[in-house]
Formats: sequence, structure tokens, C-alpha cells
Amino acid sequence: MSNPGNGGAVDEGLGAEGGSGEAVAEGLVDGAVDGAVDGAVDGAVDGAPVDETHWVRWHRAYEDPDSALSMRLRLVQDGVREVLDHHPPGPIRIVSICAGQGRDVIDVVADHPRRADVRARLVELDPELVAFARARAAEAGVGDVVEVVEGDASLAGSYAGALPADLVVICGVFGNISDDDIRAVARRMPALCAPGGTVVWTRHRRPPDLTPSVRGWFAEAGFVEKSFVAPSPYVLGVGCHQLVGGAGEGEADGGTLDPDLRLFDFVGNGSLPA
Repeated sequence: MSNPGNGGAVDEGLGAEGGSGEAVAEGLVDGAVDGAVDGAVDGAVDGAPVDETHWVRWHRAYEDPDSALSMRLRLVQDGVREVLDHHPPGPIRIVSICAGQGRDVIDVVADHPRRADVRARLVELDPELVAFARARAAEAGVGDVVEVVEGDASLAGSYAGALPADLVVICGVFGNISDDDIRAVARRMPALCAPGGTVVWTRHRRPPDLTPSVRGWFAEAGFVEKSFVAPSPYVLGVGCHQLVGGAGEGEADGGTLDPDLRLFDFVGNGSLPA
């Protein structure tokens, strides 16, 4: 996760409780000590070059199929695939807020029969992660339908021309913004979504577990819950909500958000599980 434009990060404290020392050092385990996390952020880890951003280092856990981050990725991809599987004929617009390496969208679209119908915009601030996502999309043959934008994902203007979306992916974000901002994002989400649009979101479940409140805020905004997965023993949660009501906050459907509107403020720098 990068400040404020990267998502899919592991700084949400996703790991199984009582995990390995390596997981603690990567900030994957609930209760990771400050010193261990500082080492993963400020200095080289396992031979990593010092000039590599800690946002990039956070994403290394993707390479381990047994990591908590990989588990979360698979659950998010299930949500993306579900939307593509059941979307009616015609274009499918996807927006990813704080997209990170983009694996959740790119990898599903690449192998899906509806790939030609997809028009996706992935917004990410960290240039290394942007380069990774663009290269991955090109290698997968979906560079023509997946646009990776280097920009501030917290600004509504970053999604101009990409709304309303049939699918909004907002992963690795809710663990790094305030509770009030999470609620505000949920309330504004109808303005980003097409009628019947789906939001796939993630949030850690460390005490005090905020996920029941998040689920309620989406309900208040006019969404119905399609699924919420909280696999044991991990402290991660993945929700899928579908819009059935009208717009929130007095804003019309169809992406009419003020382009200068800041959707959320990033809290901290992601160096601690959030």
C-alpha cells in the first residue's frame, strides 16, 4: 500500500495469530512488534536494496502462496470473477482504488471469457508498483483493456471518465484510513457505481473489529451484502456488496462526484499494521 494511492498491501495485519518470525517481520501477524516492522520499512530486508520502497517490499508476500496476503488475494479475485461471470452482455467497467500491483483485477481478467468486454482503470501512486502492474497487464495480453494510472487514488478526479463502474475494488485501504473516512467512502460509493454495481473491499479484524460496522455502513448506503469471508485463523475480512438503492450523500449515480473531492485521508505511512 502506498500513501495514499496504493492498495492490496499487507500492512493491515492480515496474518494468522502466532505466526512465524518472518511473518512478524513483514507486518503480517497481528501484534507485530514495532522494531520488526521498522526493520521491514526503513532498512534492507533479506538483502533488499535500501532504495526499494517499503510499499514494494510489502507486496513480496504475494510470492508465497501460503501467505495471508495470497489468501486475501484469492478471496478478492473470487469476488472479481463472480462479477464477470454474471454480468449481463455488454461493457464491464472496473475501477480499482489503491491498486498496488493490480493482481486482483489483471489476473482474473486475463483468463476470463469476458475479457474483451472489460474496461478497467487501476489507480496507484507508487511508480514501482505502477510499472509492475503495467508490465503484468501487458504480459497477460490485457494492456488494451486494463489502464494503470499513476495518481492519487484518494481524489475523485482520478476516476473521471471511468465511472459509473460495474465493479469497484477497494482493498488494503480501510485499514489505513480513519473510521469516519471509511463510513464516508461507503456513503459516497453509490456515486461511483452503476446500478447493480458491486464493491469488493477488505479490512483486518483485529480488536476492536470494525468489519461489522463497515458492513452496516454499506447497507445504509443502499448496498446488499453478497458475501463476507473471514477465514480462520487469519485476521482478514473480504466483503462483496451490491448496490440496490439510490445515490448517497445527495450525489447522483453515474460518476458525478466533484473531481476535486478527496474521498479519504491516509493515516500514517503504512509502516505499522493498520
